[in-house]
Amino acid sequence: MPPKRVAIVTSSTRSPRLNPTITQYVYDVLISDPTIPTNHSGTTDTDPRHITLEIIDLEKQSLPLYDESVIPASLPAADPTPHYSKAHTRAWSAVVRQYDAFIFVTPQYNWSIPASLKNALDYLYFEWKGKPAGIVSYGGRGGGKAADHLRGILTGLRMRVVGTAPGLPVKFTGFPVGTLSEEEEKVQLDERDLAGWREAGVEGMMQNLGMELPLLMYVP
Repeated sequence: MPPKRVAIVTSSTRSPRLNPTITQYVYDVLISDPTIPTNHSGTTDTDPRHITLEIIDLEKQSLPLYDESVIPASLPAADPTPHYSKAHTRAWSAVVRQYDAFIFVTPQYNWSIPASLKNALDYLYFEWKGKPAGIVSYGGRGGGKAADHLRGILTGLRMRVVGTAPGLPVKFTGFPVGTLSEEEEKVQLDERDLAGWREAGVEGMMQNLGMELPLLMYVP
């Protein structure tokens, strides 16, 4: 049995954006922690006790504003993918079904989550149901309001949301207005933000989240 797969989701689709940089930071913190059961040897991993971490970017899914004509919760639970009416929904369903758990990395927009994340979640139901989920938010004060809203949405989708939800206050990191989308991955986190997160114990919270997810994946 292969390791469980965990998707770290970049939730904003605007341009320019910090989300890919923040998502990469979350990935780097988790993959570098030797206490989280990922494969650290660089060899092919077949240990079912392990997890693999991968990044999904919602911008690359090209989902239009919700236009699916069928109700996701009314489809066959075991294999809903072929029963959607739209090709983009079937493609998104197939992507999500590959993963056993999710970490949603979201900015805070007006005390809530980006419309792109809510839209992507609404397209599906059984693909989310029962799977563990973690939340990492960021914003001027850490994005706690967005995390609270997202927790309610994920609970409504019957996901198993872990208690630890790190919030990253972004006070110094930014990008020039008009940054080209192909350059957004080059945005560098300001060292003052990184130092502040470490001092506040945010990286430790992320590592706790990374350890909680596998526990839920292996507990019925």
